[in-house]
Amino acid sequence: MRYSANLGFLFTELPLPQAIHAAKDAGFDAVECHFPYDVPASEVAKALQQTGLTMLGLNTWPGDKAAGDFGLAALPGREDEARAAIAQAVDYAVATGTKAIHVMAGRTDGGDAAEATFRANLTYACDLAAPHGITILIEPINTRDVQNYHLSRTDHALAIITALGKTNLKLMFDCYHMQIMQGDLAMHLRDLMPVIGHIQIAAVPDRGEPDQGEVDYIWLIKHLEALGYAAPIGAEYKPRAGTLSGLGWLDGFRKADLS
Repeated sequence: MRYSANLGFLFTELPLPQAIHAAKDAGFDAVECHFPYDVPASEVAKALQQTGLTMLGLNTWPGDKAAGDFGLAALPGREDEARAAIAQAVDYAVATGTKAIHVMAGRTDGGDAAEATFRANLTYACDLAAPHGITILIEPINTRDVQNYHLSRTDHALAIITALGKTNLKLMFDCYHMQIMQGDLAMHLRDLMPVIGHIQIAAVPDRGEPDQGEVDYIWLIKHLEALGYAAPIGAEYKPRAGTLSGLGWLDGFRKADLS
């Protein structure tokens, strides 16, 4: 199995281009990020070219986090902001060769207006991204960490993907969030495999390195291999004591692949 370093949480002490090089040196096969927009796309593209790594994904701008924003796409009345964030993400993805964009829904009351807004903005995102071969991802996020997040379950995500019928709309299955919200990861991954566009891992419950906690990721990754999943798995965890000091899990996972 191949692994992608999520540079939103890993190597954060380094500027993004240097973090890409650090991920390569650490043995990762790809990278992904959260909000790279303060760094010129040309600098990121250069680092990717130098390392030979691919940027798998990035997020749309979340809005004003200090004011409670955690995404914009499902917020009625803020469609212009949401679509500007989507267009920004598409432009950045095109310039860096990034393969996917996670469109962040945001915190809502869960009502019909929010759902209609989310679906309309996702349609806009899919149509804008499709000519560039870019996948749009939606990610259920647990409501323990992000209260009132509009999308928190895979059945909701599947309903949206099915209703919109866009071939470039896929599910980002974050095992950390889904273990908290739904559990039964092996069966959910099996059943949702046709619509999954990316998978991420972190320990539960502390979101640290994926080598401890209540999920046996070595077993789960072998299960994914048996299901035919071959894309890199995103390491989106919060290091317990610095990125480099916690990277022993990566070698352990690779050795387990050989057993």
